[in-house]
Amino acid sequence: MMHYLIPIKRVHLDEQDRLALNLQSCPEFSHQLQNLTDCRWSEKYQFWHLPHYDNHLQFLQQKFGHQAIFHDLDTDQKSQPLVKTAEIIPERFMQQMRLKRYSKNTQATYCSVLGKFLRYWGNTDPETISDEQIRSYMVYLVDELQRSAAYQRQTINALKIYYQSVLGRKLGDFTLTSPRQAKVLPCVFSEAEVALLLSKVTNLKHRAILYCIYSAGLRRSELLNLKTTDIDSQRNCIMIRDAKGKKDRISLLSHKCLLLLRDYFISYKPKHYLFEGASGGSYSSTSLRKIFSRALIASAIKKPATLHTLRHSFATHLLERGTDLRYIQALLGHLPRWI
Repeated sequence: MMHYLIPIKRVHLDEQDRLALNLQSCPEFSHQLQNLTDCRWSEKYQFWHLPHYDNHLQFLQQKFGHQAIFHDLDTDQKSQPLVKTAEIIPERFMQQMRLKRYSKNTQATYCSVLGKFLRYWGNTDPETISDEQIRSYMVYLVDELQRSAAYQRQTINALKIYYQSVLGRKLGDFTLTSPRQAKVLPCVFSEAEVALLLSKVTNLKHRAILYCIYSAGLRRSELLNLKTTDIDSQRNCIMIRDAKGKKDRISLLSHKCLLLLRDYFISYKPKHYLFEGASGGSYSSTSLRKIFSRALIASAIKKPATLHTLRHSFATHLLERGTDLRYIQALLGHLPRWI
């Protein structure tokens, strides 16, 4: 089977054209694609996509050779677009999420889980799906697909928005039973492990990124959305705007982090975002994960850590030094608002 590489405009709301690659018949390509710059998997559309540069088709043809045949819509008008998921998402559902001002990530997640629910019932009119059918789908997610509790909650939230907020249909508690919240201790680095991890990052920009996340307790999205104007060197603080839950807050700017950011700023001269991609705009979340993954491998730390572990470590180290718990919660954004 041929694998079609087709330009898709505004995938994941990017301002640039993206190329979508259908790999359903050749899953071994997925590992190779992960190593390409800014190549991402779309949970919403169920395909890999990457920037559409003028010479990217030639580059990919050389990389994969005879293993795949690529077609550009500009030259092959017979190729069919791959995007089908978006067509089955009701527009009123999209409008409701925009009116509630959900983040782009939340909208994409809820569209994904609702799309899978609607595809499961095929041509059935969604408004005629009974409460019992909805419950049977939830059982299917748990028993057959063995989805996580988080995925189950996402599906519940999406279905509530669609059926209760959009269609005005009350769903019983028995229909959408929420899973129990697991009490799992987070993975945390020791201070020595953090120092070791950062010592393995030789690139100034990459080291500034990881140190900024750790020293201020930032989420991934918060780091990516930081503007140059959010760094207040006079007050030694970082302004975090429109974070999770639509909350602004202030976090710490350590002296060491400030010095590192000054060196970075002189070398890279960011214009708008504090950390920008090679072609401008916000830094890629995929690149961010790769920076951390490479540093973790180089440091030989065996803990099941993720980028979020740096945020957990920030809070834990403050607590171990005797910092008031309520103050730590405010720095993390876990209180209703900054006081």
